[in-house]
Amino acid sequence: MRWLVLMLWLLGLVAAPALAHELRPAYLELHEDKVGEFRVLWKTPMRGDLRLALSPMFSGKTQALSPVTARQVGGAALQSWRLRAIEPLRGQVLHIAGLEATMTDALVRAEFADGTNWTKRLTPQEPAVTIPLRQTGLAVAGEYTVLGIEHILRGIDHLLFVLALLLITHGGWKLVKTVTAFTVAHSITLALAALGVVHVPQAPVEAVIALSIVFVATEILHAQQGRQGITVRMPWLVAFTFGLLHGFGFAGALAEIGLPQGQIPLALLFFNLGVEFGQLMFIAVASSLIVVIGRIRFDFPGWVQRLPPYAIGCMAMFWVMQRIAAF
Repeated sequence: MRWLVLMLWLLGLVAAPALAHELRPAYLELHEDKVGEFRVLWKTPMRGDLRLALSPMFSGKTQALSPVTARQVGGAALQSWRLRAIEPLRGQVLHIAGLEATMTDALVRAEFADGTNWTKRLTPQEPAVTIPLRQTGLAVAGEYTVLGIEHILRGIDHLLFVLALLLITHGGWKLVKTVTAFTVAHSITLALAALGVVHVPQAPVEAVIALSIVFVATEILHAQQGRQGITVRMPWLVAFTFGLLHGFGFAGALAEIGLPQGQIPLALLFFNLGVEFGQLMFIAVASSLIVVIGRIRFDFPGWVQRLPPYAIGCMAMFWVMQRIAAF
């Protein structure tokens, strides 16, 4: 019974993204080429052939310097144009019109001519914000912590890998060592990639991340059949090895957000802490659920036990083919 309930939970976990495309965030980038003149990039999620009816609006006077050009990339609509801030952009209220009627967030990033950056996440509950004269270190830490938590909790592939490790280690001290190894590994490559020390193509990395989930799911099945593979014997080694790849995946997401000039170490540190905090939240919930399910006494056929690793492996294999096809 516990394996059946766990399988249903897994199916709900992997199906969630497919049923909630609107959860993908919108993205507004403002780049000041010279004082008062900005290049604008506005990215909004699409539902089929329609994009979400969202638009950025400023409280002060602005003037369009070029027509809007639009194109579609993947499941998002990209619009770009140039504008002049007749009144200084700092101090104006930015409102993402229509955001309050959606289930998505909007990430705003502004790069000013003086070399300073500003990043803010807007939500349906908080669709407007005053652009500050200067972003404090505390504000940067808070924003990037939340971004890290949101990234890991929305990164279903990373969560399935962690869940597979949880299933094969059965908790306890072995799980602690395994999760620690995974954390250390992806922290290393996240920092190296985010700081530009190492450059790795993102598409192959994402495909291999999916393959890592298939590998661990296969190892769970082998363990159930009495064949102990390397993941059972040394799960921390497998977690560390694949954790290096997952770190490059985190870095790809962080590259889309960007790091504020002058506060790069701070933003990187707190983004990573957010990832770790979100990961620990997931492990705590998953572990508690497994304990509760383990107390349910009901006899089911032996094949039911194999359903969770099959669910994990099949979903991951779908991602492998999908990501290879996107090369």
